[in-house]
Amino acid sequence: MQGVWLTAFTAVDWLALTWFLVCWFGYGWVVEHGPGGSMRGLLGASHWFREEWGRQMLRREVRVADAALIGNLMQNVSFYANTTIYVIAGLLALLGTMDKLIDAASDLPFARHVSREVWEVKLILLLLVFVVAYFKFTWALRQFNMLSILIGAAPLPGEGTEADAERFARINSLAGDEFNRGIRAYYFGLAAVFWFVQPWVFVAVTTLIVLVLYRRDFMSQTYAAMRR
Repeated sequence: MQGVWLTAFTAVDWLALTWFLVCWFGYGWVVEHGPGGSMRGLLGASHWFREEWGRQMLRREVRVADAALIGNLMQNVSFYANTTIYVIAGLLALLGTMDKLIDAASDLPFARHVSREVWEVKLILLLLVFVVAYFKFTWALRQFNMLSILIGAAPLPGEGTEADAERFARINSLAGDEFNRGIRAYYFGLAAVFWFVQPWVFVAVTTLIVLVLYRRDFMSQTYAAMRR
């Protein structure tokens, strides 16, 4: 089967797949490790506020509000993790009804007639994207759980140090970054859907996703309001 789908893919398909992977992983690297590192964009702006949150938390005697905020974050991440499980289950079900999927998609505009093996590879790519998202969400959930432990173990008011606030902010940012990676996978998962339609549409939507993400991370009104 491996030889079949290797020969079934056209040069445009390979180009579209390569562009998709470059955009997905490349954008993540640029945002987190590019010039200026994670101190640029919404990542850097939110980290400063997380540090300030840690300092304020150490000054409070009653930290119920802090625990409630962490609980709210965990609830949001848990929602996405549970939703991703349903998406993965649905995609696995589609693998068993491939013929119906091919018939339904053949009526779409710009759709091309391709072999069943090619459809299976495209569906597996989409499945892998959401599997990655699931791992990101569940790891973020565990890190937010660790953050709640840090709140419980935080020193009494006046006894905390800057290192305690930085530790709190660091775990908070790590959990938030994993959540952002999961959300980013959702965006690129939407782009992967368009590979079923036509490779050039796939390339165009992938490029559009990158532009949307860049604007929101570096040029949005939210970033302007949070930037210091």
